Amino acid sequence: MTTSRDLLAEMSQNRPMRRRGIERYHLILDATETLLSDSGDEDISLAQIAEQAEVSLASVYYFFPNRNSVYVALALRFNEEIYARSIQPLTDPEPQTWQELLDMKHAAAAAFQNSRPAALRLFLGAGVSAAVRSADFTGNARLARSRARMFEAYFDMPPMPDLPRWLEMSAAAMDGIWSLSYGYHGTITEAYRREATACAVTYLRRYLPEYLPRKPLTRVALDQIEIPLEATGPLPR
Repeated sequence: MTTSRDLLAEMSQNRPMRRRGIERYHLILDATETLLSDSGDEDISLAQIAEQAEVSLASVYYFFPNRNSVYVALALRFNEEIYARSIQPLTDPEPQTWQELLDMKHAAAAAFQNSRPAALRLFLGAGVSAAVRSADFTGNARLARSRARMFEAYFDMPPMPDLPRWLEMSAAAMDGIWSLSYGYHGTITEAYRREATACAVTYLRRYLPEYLPRKPLTRVALDQIEIPLEATGPLPR
C-alpha cells in the first residue's frame, strides 16, 4: 500500500529531503485541499496551487509532475487521517451489537468527510481519476482488516477468515450510496448515511449471525486493531 509518507521516502532517495522540503510538500497539499474546498471547478492548475501555497511553480514541479499526482498524494494523506480515526475504540458508549458498531463508525466517517469538502470531491466526485480511486481502494483494504479485528475485540466471533473481504464489499456498497448523496446534495446527508449503513448491514447479514455476544474489551485486543503499513496489501479475491 502506498502512503503519502511512502511518496516522501521515494523522493528522498533521489533528492535530499530536509525538514523544509517536507514542510513545503505538505504546504502544497494544504493549498490543494483549500482550492478543492473553495472552488466549484476541479480543473485546478499547478500554477493556481503554487499561488495558493505562496511558493514558486518550480517548487510544485519539484514534488509533483502534474495535477493528478498532487490529487493522489492528497488522497493518500486523507486515507491516513481516516484510518487513524477509524481504528479508535468506541468506549463511551460501547456498541452492544455489531450493527451498532458499524452505525457509529459510519456516522463518524461521514462527519469527517463532510468536514473536509476536498475529501468528498476526491473520493465521491464524478471526476475522480483512476489513480485516486486506486488510492482509495488500498486504504479501504487496510481499513477492512482493522475493522475485522475490531469486531473480534468487541464480540465473541466464530472463525471468519473472509470477514475482511466481506467488510470491504459492504464498504464499497456504502461508498456508492454516499456518492449518490454527494451527487444530489454536495454532502453526505444523514438520510443517505443511514441508507448506506442499512445497505452494508443487509449485505453482512448474509454471513454474520444477527446477534454476536459481547465480550469484555482487553488492551491486547485493542492493540491488535491497527495494521502496520508494511503488512498491508490487496485482500484475497
